[in-house]
Parts: sequence; structure tokens; C-alpha cells
Amino acid sequence: MKRRQFVKTVSATGLGLAAARSPLLASGRGGRPSEKVVVAVMGLNGRGTVLARVFAKTPNAEVAYLCDVDAQVLAKSVTATGEAQGKVPKGLVDFRRTLDDKGVDALVIAAPDHWHAPAAIFALSAGKHVYVEKPCGHNPREGELLVAAQRKAQRVVQMGTQRRSSPRALEAVHAIREGAIGRPYLARAWYANRRRSIGRGKAAPVPAGLDYELWQGPAPHTPYRDNVIHYNWHWFRRWGTGEICNNGTHEIDVARWALGVDYPVRVTSAGGRYHFEDDWEFSDTQEAAFEFDGGRAIAWQGRSCNPYPVENRGRGTIVHGTTGTMVVDQDGYTVYDLDKKLVKQNIAPPPSGAAGDPLAVSGDDQLTALHIANFVEGVRTGAPVSQPIEEGAKSVLLCHLGNIAQWTGRALRVDAATGHIQGDDAAMAYWQREYAPGWTPTV
Repeated sequence: MKRRQFVKTVSATGLGLAAARSPLLASGRGGRPSEKVVVAVMGLNGRGTVLARVFAKTPNAEVAYLCDVDAQVLAKSVTATGEAQGKVPKGLVDFRRTLDDKGVDALVIAAPDHWHAPAAIFALSAGKHVYVEKPCGHNPREGELLVAAQRKAQRVVQMGTQRRSSPRALEAVHAIREGAIGRPYLARAWYANRRRSIGRGKAAPVPAGLDYELWQGPAPHTPYRDNVIHYNWHWFRRWGTGEICNNGTHEIDVARWALGVDYPVRVTSAGGRYHFEDDWEFSDTQEAAFEFDGGRAIAWQGRSCNPYPVENRGRGTIVHGTTGTMVVDQDGYTVYDLDKKLVKQNIAPPPSGAAGDPLAVSGDDQLTALHIANFVEGVRTGAPVSQPIEEGAKSVLLCHLGNIAQWTGRALRVDAATGHIQGDDAAMAYWQREYAPGWTPTV
């Protein structure tokens, strides 16, 4: 089978992991397959503007609204997205105003982690489809609520783990299923970076143009400090979820996908905040392990402050099997036998490769475009999406369990059928969070 034909085939089937094809999920305006998917994008500092520009360039899609609590960020994104689209979207501070517009089909969420599930549930309640960045929830309970909300609303919810739409990743997992490395039993995932200290924050006036109360939204409110917004919130438990949920979600999702596993039976973690003494509340160094029924395991190594690569890569996943090993990253995969001999390799060439070939472009940008195009097609036609929320939530739960094992300092016993922690009330206390008054999400 030629590679283009193969990619088309496995993309349609999702290797049995995507939801079955369903009837067209009509939008609030009675969408038909020939119509555009009109979106509002929430959270624009960095990733959100990337998503907005990609949606703007995607066939059969249009960005109608851009929403952000920071007036300067909003203005810049409106300009950048308008240039990409040829039509300037409307800028709003509060995304909830877009949910009343029957012409909007979907909400795209790239706000901080504490907003992901609550905003998605708001959108689903309004009859909108959802594209939500990882992680899909701030805590395990939010993942459960979001899956329940999707089932109730019968709308498309895709999580932004874009490797699920990568032709090379699909080909790699298919090869594992076909026995390329024998029986796969261990996946090792890693991420390495050189993050700097965030220092010790001080109370400060809220910057002009920032709606800090709305930024906090569902999280218990606290006075503004000068080392949180716009990125360092990742490292505070009130708003963020740490490196394992931030970048680890991508690698752990590939590991779980490659092994064909769902919920673990045992989770352990070692590590800590080793590199700096500052306000950072998560581990900057972590080794988490997830054991599954059937003799399979995932090991995650996170190094936020030391960029030394593994396999000459700053991030990736290695899958070990009984007859060989596969190394997978965002650019493709390589297969070795037990004698370390190269068996097969399919790596994206540099961007200067064959013009017009989507497989000739490397990096996250092309994968994001493929993932968004897959979402748009799913909304328009009811075709399966690459990362439906019930699958995405399983991978995110592993990341949350890694955090909980780290915080408790002990092994967690987990129900392989539900993902719930067994026999440990103190650990289960981390399953959900407290919310600001009036903000508790409900389905």
C-alpha cells in the first residue's frame, strides 16, 4: 500500500481508538457539511494565537471571535489573526459572550489549565463543539465531568495532543500493532528543558488592561502577585498542573497509545524541586512509573531545568518490545532490532522538502494544522476525531496520578476499570479541587 493511501486509511480508522463514526452533530445554526465551522478562541498569549492563526487558514473554518482577559494580548492577536484570515475577528474580554451567538459552532480553549474543563463545560451546555488544549482538566474529577458533559451534549470534543493526527505517529502505532517490535511491554517517555527560576513573588497592583478577577475565574481567588502571569502559573497548584501535565501529556499519551493500555494498577513517583529555591510548587525533576495489567509499564522522566537529551532528543517516547525497540517523536519514528541494528526509519525531512507534501514539513506547526483540520472535519461531517475526549482524559489522568503519587510520597493502587485510587483517602483527596464561590462546574 502506498504511504499516502496508508495514511488516509489509518487516519480514518484511528487504529480503533477514535470514536465510531456518528451522524452529523448539528451546530446551533443547524450546520450542514458544506458550511464553515465558525470558532471563538479563548486564551491568546502564545498557544492560543497559534491556534487562531491555524484555524484562520484551515479550509471550511473561520475565526469569528478572539477572547482574552489582557487587552494588549487581545489586540495583538486580533491583528495577527486578521492578517492570516483576511477578515478581522471580533475581540472580547469575556468568552462567555460568544456562547450566546448561534453563529458560533465551537469554542477553542487555550487559557490556563484551571479554565480548561469549566470553559469546555460552559461551551457544551450552550450546544457548542470544543477544541481544548491539554491537559483537559486541572484535576482528575474535571476530566470525568468533561467526558460526562460531552456525552450529554453529543458534541465533538477534541483534546490538543496533535500527534494523534500525525501520519507518521499513526504509521508507527500501526507498525507496533503489526508486530514490528514483537510484544511491546515498556514505554519510556521524557521531556527536558532549561527553565529558569521564577523567584519569589511579591504582592503588586494588577496591571492596566488585565481583568485579573476573570483570569482567576473558577480558581479560589487570591491577591495579584508579580511572578504568576502570563506563564509561571503553570508551576502553582492553584492554576497549573506541573510539567508532567504540561509537556508530559504529549509523551505519555504516545506511550499509552503505543502500548494499547488504559488505566494503570500501580503508580509511583520520585523527584522534587531540586534546581532552584523559589515559588515553584511542582517537581522540576521527576521519575514516575505506571504499571498496567498484562505485563506493561510506562516510565516518565521530566527534567524541567536540565536540557540534556535522550536519544539526541529533548522529548520523545521509546517503546521496548520482545524483538526490538521503536523511538518516536514529533518528527517520526525509528525501529531497531535487539542487536541495535536499524530496521526502519520514517523521519520528516526539513521544511525545504517536497513542496505541497504535508508529510515533508516537520515540527509541531504541521501537526497542529492536521489536528485542527481533523477537528473541523469531525464537526462538519461527524467523522471520528483523532483524540476524542474520552481518550484524551485517560492520558491526562495518568499525569494527575503521577502528581498525586509525588505529593503523597507513596505507591498508589489504582482500579484498572475506573482509574480511581483504591484504599487511600488522603490520596483521593487530591481527586478534585475547591472552587471560587459560584464557579463549581456541573453537568
